Amino acid sequence: MKSSLLTSYDRDQSYQWNYDHVPERSDAAIPRVAGDWQFCGHPVGSPLGIPAGPLLNGRWCIYYASLGFDVLTYKTVRSGQRDCYAMPNLQPVRCGQLNGKQEHVAPVDTMQGTWAVAFGMPSSAPEVWRRDIEWTRDELADAKVLCVSVVGTMQEGWGIHELAADYAKCAQWAIESGADCIETNFSCPNVNTCDGQLYLDEQQSAIVSEAVKSAIGSCPLIIKVGHFMDTQKIPPFLSAVNQYADAVSMTNSIACKVGTGKSRMMFDSQPRGICGRGIRDASIGQVGEFSKSIRDLESRMQIIGLGGIETATDVKNYLKAGATSCQIASHAMVDPGCGIRIRRELATEKQ
Repeated sequence: MKSSLLTSYDRDQSYQWNYDHVPERSDAAIPRVAGDWQFCGHPVGSPLGIPAGPLLNGRWCIYYASLGFDVLTYKTVRSGQRDCYAMPNLQPVRCGQLNGKQEHVAPVDTMQGTWAVAFGMPSSAPEVWRRDIEWTRDELADAKVLCVSVVGTMQEGWGIHELAADYAKCAQWAIESGADCIETNFSCPNVNTCDGQLYLDEQQSAIVSEAVKSAIGSCPLIIKVGHFMDTQKIPPFLSAVNQYADAVSMTNSIACKVGTGKSRMMFDSQPRGICGRGIRDASIGQVGEFSKSIRDLESRMQIIGLGGIETATDVKNYLKAGATSCQIASHAMVDPGCGIRIRRELATEKQ
């Protein structure tokens, strides 16, 4: 149930409105979760974090940090300003558990745990986000980890090496501004250029990862991947990026068209990322596939699990599948207090 005491992202308002109207940080008591939790070498108080998406700016990071989330991933930034797609950006849908083979899902009026996400990886200008990241790191407690998601922006006439340099430039700027970790976004189902589907090409993924790692040095590198329809592509992808990546972040969406028939499709009949409850089973399954491949590779890469997490049981299922930490987006946007509730449940179970 959504807490009446906490403010959530307002899907009826624009991206810019939500960027400007950030809730005040909470003074709620945060339950302690027993255990030696860590995120890419950083000690943290729990396995809970927020992925790139809900944290539009530093004040959103501070808000969710005050609600029991220990890893805050600053929403994907670019080397130039990029506007958000037109509304709707969050369209609730009705569906069962998705596996990527469905032709479409049906839109509904109210959130039922799953929605189509259509932001298009917007970004403020570098001078804005660099200054904001610096402020955010100063405001966050030392025990909180600030990860910054970056993406390259393909330009006319560019190839993969130019795109890799753009990724690396954003990553270096983020580190200079105070980021503790860098996440390279190799997956956005709402973007059709190669920068939105990079994870499906292991050679190009390796080129970008090498460029970014060269730019950030010892700072941990996380690679964000999408949904692998063909699990046989997972081992060669991991082999290609193994020497560069400290962790892989699982998909938070499965691409699907939204509508009730060919003549009644939303988003110009283009697929959008479906996030939330409807992708939980597929996402846990992919964590298991990645975990097996990482063991076979004898790699030390960690797995960040996300997709449809709502309860402490969901967190435990992800950890059991092989994740070392878990991140929550859709449910945290609807119920910001879910992190405190999950921590309380985990704390009780640890006793």
